[in-house]
Amino acid sequence: MYFEPQTPNASPEVRPTRRTSKVAIVGAGAVGATMAYAALMRGSARTVALYDINAAKVQAEVLDLSHGIQFMPMAQVIGSDDVEVCRDADIIMVTAGAKQKPGQTRIDLAAATISLVKKILPQLQEVAPNAVYVMVTNPVDVVTYAALKVSGLPQEQLFGSGTVLDSSRLRYVLARECAVAVQNVHAYMVGEHGDSEFPLWSSATIGGVPLLDWPGVDGRSPLSAQRREDVAEEVVKSAYRIIEGKGATNYAVALAGSRIIEAVLNDEHRVLPVSTQLNDYYGISDVCLSVPSIVGRSGCTDRLLVPMSDDEIAQLRASGQSLRDVARQFGF
Repeated sequence: MYFEPQTPNASPEVRPTRRTSKVAIVGAGAVGATMAYAALMRGSARTVALYDINAAKVQAEVLDLSHGIQFMPMAQVIGSDDVEVCRDADIIMVTAGAKQKPGQTRIDLAAATISLVKKILPQLQEVAPNAVYVMVTNPVDVVTYAALKVSGLPQEQLFGSGTVLDSSRLRYVLARECAVAVQNVHAYMVGEHGDSEFPLWSSATIGGVPLLDWPGVDGRSPLSAQRREDVAEEVVKSAYRIIEGKGATNYAVALAGSRIIEAVLNDEHRVLPVSTQLNDYYGISDVCLSVPSIVGRSGCTDRLLVPMSDDEIAQLRASGQSLRDVARQFGF
């Protein structure tokens, strides 16, 4: 095991103990290591723990991060190839999984990743039974559904990162196309984190103006149906473009993961499109899909019944059915 040296705990008579926040990240690959970096830079948690079966890799990542601790908000980073490093974590981000190759869909990754989840989840539950579990590894919706079945955890305690990143991509593209600040764009990608995801155009807004009524500014014309279709296609295919160019996506997904971490640890009750098991959501049940949901200290507690058009409801149901069919192939 490899841990950074820590100051011994003060005597209770001298200084009362105070509970601090701890996030454990499973997997020290491109996504896991970058997520640890992002969480440290943002001050998301007091302790960031990295767990990976590759001892040399996790030790190197921890050492590299530790050398920059003085330039970050007060925190410590620890790591090990022993699951004990995750003990008593408040939130566990599972990034470990098969690496997606150029041209490979997220569904192609399902078999190897589900097998890994079956192996590591019971070990994690033993050392951190009260943690909120967030599945980040792909294909996240199928993996999240499998993880719920394998772990037996309540639906609010385990969920997937879903389309939090995809929605960020959508807002970035819309801000670019409409010449506004991305912070003023409110729009969600929903459904599968993958090829069948789609934007909720009917509820999207820019500065409070419905996107479908957006008049255009700075010489830009309103978004036509064709331009909206092009935007959606760019968002869906963006991950493939990044993987083709650099082998993996890591920066944006790490920042999205840090945002989820903060929503949980700070009990923000923030609305995020995470992937959870739905129960009669527009008639959809027994499948994990991303819809706007409330995330706080207890995990994902509520799903918002966002107004949708008939076409959007049909798309969501189709996305759910495709994922349900995949889950059945793996015995779930």
